Amino acid sequence: MAFWTQLGLLLWKNFTYRRRQTFQLLIEVAWPLFIFFILISVRLSYPPYEQHECHFPNKAMPSAGTLPWIQGIICNANNPCFRYPTPGESPGIVGNFNASIVSRLFSDARRLLLYSQQDTSIEDVQKVLGKLRKLGNSSGLDLKLRDFLIDNETFSDFLHHNVSMPSSAVEELLDAGINLQRV
Repeated sequence: MAFWTQLGLLLWKNFTYRRRQTFQLLIEVAWPLFIFFILISVRLSYPPYEQHECHFPNKAMPSAGTLPWIQGIICNANNPCFRYPTPGESPGIVGNFNASIVSRLFSDARRLLLYSQQDTSIEDVQKVLGKLRKLGNSSGLDLKLRDFLIDNETFSDFLHHNVSMPSSAVEELLDAGINLQRV
């Protein structure tokens, strides 16, 4: 049989079947229309709203090193969305944590241990011991959030612009004491 003959017979069979089953034909036509009208009513009752552009804090991947990766996971656990670009969004910056007190401690210790034959300055040893003393302090109340940030870090600007905190509240937050035993 030729293709057109088979197609014609199939269409004739379908038309005959539909003509005999009028209730089924009405259901097959009405059901998609009913669903479509529900979608239209939902769209009309809840119009779309405009969401601002989202900027997420950068997170280091495991290839950047274990410490930046873990700091990125812990510091951005709630995954906030900010209206303005974050400080670490510029190309080539892996994390904002490179000069935090923990990162500096590890980098100084690594430098002392790996390059001890080249770098034998007493100042580096005193710097590491001072940081260890500061971290190992039993009270931990003399540590402030400001101690974990580098001097020119834009954390206060970040909180002021993206979180819309007043500058006095940002200063109070930066001067808040941190208890490392609880952390």
